[in-house]
Formats: sequence, structure tokens, C-alpha cells
Amino acid sequence: MTSSPAVEIIDVSKQFGTTSVLNQISLEVRRGEFLSLLGPSGCGKTTLLRIIAGFEHQSSGQVRIDGKDVSGVPPFARRTNMIFQHLALFPHMNVFENIAFGLRMKKADRATIKRRVEQALSMVQLQGYDQRLPEQLSGGQRQRIAIARALVNDPSVLLLDEPLGALDLQLRLQLQVELRQLHRSLGSTFIFVTHDQTEAMTMSDRIAVFDNGRIVQLGTPQEIYETPQTRFVARFVGHANLLGGRVTAVESADRCMVELSQGGEIISAIPGPHISVGSAVTVVLRYGSVGVRQPGSQPSSNDRQVVATIQELTYMGGFQRACVRTSNGLSLVADAAVSEQTRLWTVGTQVVAGWATTDARALSD
Repeated sequence: MTSSPAVEIIDVSKQFGTTSVLNQISLEVRRGEFLSLLGPSGCGKTTLLRIIAGFEHQSSGQVRIDGKDVSGVPPFARRTNMIFQHLALFPHMNVFENIAFGLRMKKADRATIKRRVEQALSMVQLQGYDQRLPEQLSGGQRQRIAIARALVNDPSVLLLDEPLGALDLQLRLQLQVELRQLHRSLGSTFIFVTHDQTEAMTMSDRIAVFDNGRIVQLGTPQEIYETPQTRFVARFVGHANLLGGRVTAVESADRCMVELSQGGEIISAIPGPHISVGSAVTVVLRYGSVGVRQPGSQPSSNDRQVVATIQELTYMGGFQRACVRTSNGLSLVADAAVSEQTRLWTVGTQVVAGWATTDARALSD
């Protein structure tokens, strides 16, 4: 990636009638990065993608691609290409004709079309499939043909609108890896829309989390997961215990004390933005950060330990998800690796739950 932005979104808003869909979005997409727009249905992420592509026009603000204002520029005249969720391959055209379609619309000569289609097929590792019809391809192969059709026009920015959403789980996982490898080999700028947090975490250099037409947090997958800035981000990305409470003391920039509403426990947490004594907060504690062990077993290095009883137990494959409750009413969920010890757990088993205070984060409500 270079420091020069491929796309600049400057105070972009969009209204459909009296409904506001985007509210003063500002965002720079770095050249060569894989940026995911993540959020629930209806949050505005696809609308922003369509504005970048030129299929929608912003109500206000500016979109710049490669440093040029493209407001009013039609889609075919922008150096972007878009891959839709349902792919939109022409069923009556073979693979070669589908990929060549855009080049023919631009009146490229026959030799250029042949050379670039062959290059595009090589990029997605489907050489020799040029005479097949879409119905003769698997779902993953159709997905790669759609990508090849977009890449053949040499876009500066590739826009992907939930392109894996219609695929089964195993194929989605396979194509996530392939798409990421393709991005690295091409060095192109990818803007990817998804509501699937795992997809965004797996593939992205950065993630922009959307809620109600606004970007509520922008950062690397690690930053989004480990240091959420709002309750919404903590809840939407990953699995976390969300414990309501009130701040009783702020001891430093890295430590505050919170009295939990549930059970009255007083615990230590890292304070998020806008925290002061008396603030109503939500303490975020990831399932994987809560350790659970048998009473009397070797103590862990966790800073906080509470005795609890298992209320519910779910086998998740590589780990057990345990819902536990302390004697004073605090409920927690913990993910524990499957072991000889955890295989013996049942509902009613008494355990010790613990966590590091650095894993608890207090966010203002």
C-alpha cells in the first residue's frame, strides 16, 4: 500500500425522500488496501459502495477516485468495477463472452480482447474454461468468472457487494482465502461490503464498522476486536459478555473501578473514551478472555477469580461454551478448550471463572 488514497469520501450524505441513509461519511481508502464495510442490513454500507461506483448519487459531499472528483461521472467512465452478490453473469454467453463483454462495450480490438481475457482467466486459475456456459460451472467457479470479468477492465478500485453471501459455508471459507490471495497478487484496491464479521476479520487490512448511516469505528481487525470504541461495535464484532455498571473510581488512564449492576461486583477495567466517576458504562469481556477451571486445580495467572456454577454447556467442536453464574448473581459466558477436564463438566458443576483485568474494557453508555 502507498500513502496516496485511491478513494476519498468527503462528507457524503444520502437521503431517499425523508429517510437519511448516510450521514456525513468521510473516509480515505488507501491505494492497494483491502477495506471492508461491515454492518447490519440497512446501515448504509451498500449505498456507499453504489455511490463510489456511480450507480447512486450522493445528496451532498464529494467522491474522489485517484484524486479526481467523480461526482456526476457515469459508472462506465469511472476506474471502478463492481461485483454483485448474485454475480449477474449472462446465462446465454459462454465464459469468454461474459468476460469480454466490457471490453467490447469499450470497442477494444479482437487481439486485445483475446489477450486480456486469457490473462484474466489465468489470474483466477480457470484457463481452459472459456467455452463453458455459466450453468456448467460450480458456484465457486462462477464467482471467479465474475471476478475475472471485473478485473479484465483493469479497474483502479474493485467494489464487491457481499459476493460470497449466496455460497455454502465451506465454499465461502475457500473463496475467502482465494480472494485474499488474489488481492495480494494483484495489488489492487478492494472495497468489500459484508455483514459477516468473520469474513471481514479474515480478509481485511482495515474495517469500517457502520451503524445507522455512520462509521462508528475504523481500524485493523485486531483494533476493532480488542479495543471496541462503542457498545455496538463490541456486540456486533465477536462474542462478548456485556456487563452494565457504574464507574466508582478512575485510578489512571488504564484503570477504573466499576460496580456491576448484576450481582454488585466491583471489578477493574480499562476505561474507554469519555469515562469519569459516576459514568454509566458497559464492561466488555470477550468469551475467550474468561478462563474456567475446576476448584482446587492449578490456579491460572488471571487477575480476577470468582466461584461459579455451570448453568448451560454447549459443545462447539474445538471448545466448550459454558454459561456460568456466581452465588451473587453475576452471569458470564466462557469459551474453554476441550480437554479431559472439560469433558467431565455438566450443568451444576462448580468451577472457578477468572480473567485478566486488562481484558475488561469499560465503554460509556
